[in-house]
Amino acid sequence: MFDINAFIDDKVKNNDVFLFMKGTPDFPQCGFSGQVVQILNYLGVEFDSANVLESEELRDGIKAYTNWPTIPQLYVKGEFIGGADITREMFQSGELKTHLEQAGVALKQSA
Repeated sequence: MFDINAFIDDKVKNNDVFLFMKGTPDFPQCGFSGQVVQILNYLGVEFDSANVLESEELRDGIKAYTNWPTIPQLYVKGEFIGGADITREMFQSGELKTHLEQAGVALKQSA
């Protein structure tokens, strides 16, 4: 039997930056997921992702895991950052870049 919580826990804890999203970074299938991908790409952040549209179990499981009702969901060093609105607000204020740097996440370009 597949344990969705163990899968989510593994992805969150074993990737510096992980995004649960609709679609893929190359082909986001919702505007909110696309916004978070654009922000991470602009900052030059390497990240991994999972497409919640591929599995209803994952789509429901990630919402239960964080008790957060929407997708996308961004994690940095195992910490839940938030969805598209929070990520966008943190990016616009400069807080996201600072948070990533303080967490030891490499940024490929100065933004």
